[in-house]
Amino acid sequence: MEYNSYYANCLLCPRRCGANRLGKVNDTAGSPGFCGENAGLRLASASVHRGEEPPITGSGGSGAIFVSGCNLGCVFCQNHQISRRGMGRAVSPAEFAEICLALQNRGAGNINIVTGSHAVPAIAKGLDAARIAGLRIPALWNTSAYESAEALELLRSRIDMYLPDLKTLDKGLAGRFFRAPGYPEAAAAAILKMMEYRPGQVIIRHLLLPGCLESTREVLRWFAKNSRGRALFSLMTQYTPVESPVLDKSPDPPARFVSKKEYETAVGWLEEFGIEDGFCQELVTDSGWLPDFNRANPFSSELSTPVWHWLEGFIP
Repeated sequence: MEYNSYYANCLLCPRRCGANRLGKVNDTAGSPGFCGENAGLRLASASVHRGEEPPITGSGGSGAIFVSGCNLGCVFCQNHQISRRGMGRAVSPAEFAEICLALQNRGAGNINIVTGSHAVPAIAKGLDAARIAGLRIPALWNTSAYESAEALELLRSRIDMYLPDLKTLDKGLAGRFFRAPGYPEAAAAAILKMMEYRPGQVIIRHLLLPGCLESTREVLRWFAKNSRGRALFSLMTQYTPVESPVLDKSPDPPARFVSKKEYETAVGWLEEFGIEDGFCQELVTDSGWLPDFNRANPFSSELSTPVWHWLEGFIP
């Protein structure tokens, strides 16, 4: 199937909103889907990032490419500037390939594509162009896991490692905080498919939410049953209260950081469920690390080295 045809009646993600993101023939204006994007691929930044799990960061850093738009509607999105506020610039497959090669030339150990679920066909085309142009390092899919089987199949031969979230398996929580009551079923199915495609090359992330410990316990139980020995687990504690645009009225998200007691409880559950292979983030209770995509380097200089920015272009 021609890449652009996927956008004509968009069923790329489990929302299956059916938007004509393509518009007229050879015109990518189209109508935005739930993700807020048409058929053009928009990026916000690319940097050599040093804040991921050790196998991803490696010795040279990870080549993080942040994609604009999102098919979820998380009410506490830490990247809301690019997921919901429209920051980013459209790039062609050729420019995407140039960005990948620039990251490789700056020493990145992989290409880390962040939150691109709604733009899979364009990203696939860009990765193909990058390989032809000389990209040699692995490609990593950093995702919410809210993806369809069709989208994952399109990525199958192009992605070497997967870094999916498993945000929750609670439908009520998924509806309230992520605007996707069907997230649990879709994400679980997507992660099982990722482990099938790349056994041993999957790290499943879970963000601990204040006041939602039972959701974490359910995720840990699922991992112990379905993923132990097939994937690594990464427990994240960096939940930070942020002012994020919401799509409609909803209960307010948690307005505090994870407590020490909640953290210790979750760590104890890792032992209870026999989850030993993976990573556990130290308790984070400040907001100094939050990105600002208005800046050429959205993160601190210790955390990343900028290579490309939606306003600046390539950065020497």
